[in-house]
Amino acid sequence: MGFREHAARVRRILGIVLAVLLLGGVAAALVVGGDQDDSGTATKTVRGVIGSEKAEFFADPEVVKALAARGLTVRTETSGSWDMEQLPLKGYDFAFPSAKAPADELRTRTKVTAAPLRPFYSPLVVVAHSAAAKVLAGNGLATLGAGGRTGTLQMGAYLAAARDDRTWQQLKGSAGHPELSGTLFITSTDPVASNSGALYLAAASYVADGGRVAGDQAAVERTAPLLRKLIQVQGAQQSSSDAPFRDFVSGVGNPLVLVYESQVAAQLLARQEMGDLVVLYPDTTVNSDHTLVPLTEAGRTLGELLSSDPELRKLAVRHGFRPQGAAAEFTAATAGHTGYLNQTLGGVRQAPVPTSKVLHAMALKARDQGGTA
Repeated sequence: MGFREHAARVRRILGIVLAVLLLGGVAAALVVGGDQDDSGTATKTVRGVIGSEKAEFFADPEVVKALAARGLTVRTETSGSWDMEQLPLKGYDFAFPSAKAPADELRTRTKVTAAPLRPFYSPLVVVAHSAAAKVLAGNGLATLGAGGRTGTLQMGAYLAAARDDRTWQQLKGSAGHPELSGTLFITSTDPVASNSGALYLAAASYVADGGRVAGDQAAVERTAPLLRKLIQVQGAQQSSSDAPFRDFVSGVGNPLVLVYESQVAAQLLARQEMGDLVVLYPDTTVNSDHTLVPLTEAGRTLGELLSSDPELRKLAVRHGFRPQGAAAEFTAATAGHTGYLNQTLGGVRQAPVPTSKVLHAMALKARDQGGTA
């Protein structure tokens, strides 16, 4: 064998050996790094479906870091709270709708016996542009605070106006505001798919029926005509509260939009420009108890951490949520924003929420799809 042939053979052998060593090194790196996140901390992946209003919370790098430090990597998908019961949840560790009623439905369907966890909550509010809020106040439909950035929506007066199909043009003070035209209504989400839309109906039904919580089909039928007006005047509705709020902040859409207080508080705490936004707390409203349904033990671990871990509770407040059982945390964090927020919920009455079965029947009736309680 000549020198050149021998040298070529040696190079081929060395190349094969080097390739094997490199592959072995890559394989070793994959084995060592396969169960680690980017920070090098071993974590367990927990998968769940959540309401869109919590998407920014779970995407927050500080929340991701805090959960990783406690051994969890959380992967989420978003859905309307009531739509969750239609999803195939096999392979998920938790479902996290925005209220107890859809959570109860999920527990029944999935046969989960473990108790749900409610780490935080948020009352429903109506955001209004300044001109709209002033017109409402000038016609007895709302009252405004001294700074004009927060106030109270008079639900009884508003529902009476809705029942009579009143238009903005019929309200004194609306002249000169071309954006205030057509039928007076509040934009809400689809009550069949979304929690905030369904809770809006619960509060409206309670007020319209003389302070009685709907308990059967007869109660649903009594307020159905009014609830149908509240929904059908809106036309097409979103299945989540995120899109209507973003539309409002960007200056498009209806001048009155039902949202979660947490969405407003998160903007304030992030020091974002609020424009001419006014926050109206309905004098009768419903708290949205964000309720985690644990489908596995890993899901339960997540729920317990969100409920009890001081850092995660602090981060929840930064995203506008009120932690259960500790009003002081929210009050302290939002102390500089009392011009917009009613920290103590003074003057706000909480309407009881019907059972999930009755609430679902109410939503179907409002959408004119029948429904039985």
